[in-house]
Amino acid sequence: MALKQIDHGTKEYKQMVNLRDAVLRKPLGLSFSPEELAREKEDILIGAFDEDEILACCLLTKVDPETLKLRQMAVQNNLQGKGIGASLMTFAENLARDKGYRKLTMHARDSAIGFYEKFGYKTKGDEFIEVNVPHHIMEKKLR
Repeated sequence: MALKQIDHGTKEYKQMVNLRDAVLRKPLGLSFSPEELAREKEDILIGAFDEDEILACCLLTKVDPETLKLRQMAVQNNLQGKGIGASLMTFAENLARDKGYRKLTMHARDSAIGFYEKFGYKTKGDEFIEVNVPHHIMEKKLR
């Protein structure tokens, strides 16, 4: 499995959008708008690949000079629980750290809180609804 940063608009990016759509959006009856996807040009786009096939992905969006927001974490449904998401998290955190960021934050679906807690993320504040699903803000300081 290869973990790498990918460029907006490439073949790998199109695979990433398709994976996120299948895992995160379609099950909720939602889709991406062209404006949403255009805003991702400034994001750090990360994918896990087996040969040319995307297995998992996430995005890192700049919040401020010290903070990135982890977004759109997705692993192929048939591959969840096999450590691919864990590898992706470690890669994303190391990349953020290497780029000088000190904190990662996210809007985590409540169903994924246990996964992120294993990496040291802590919930902040009250539950809220986003894309029709309960979420919590989670944060972690990068050392």
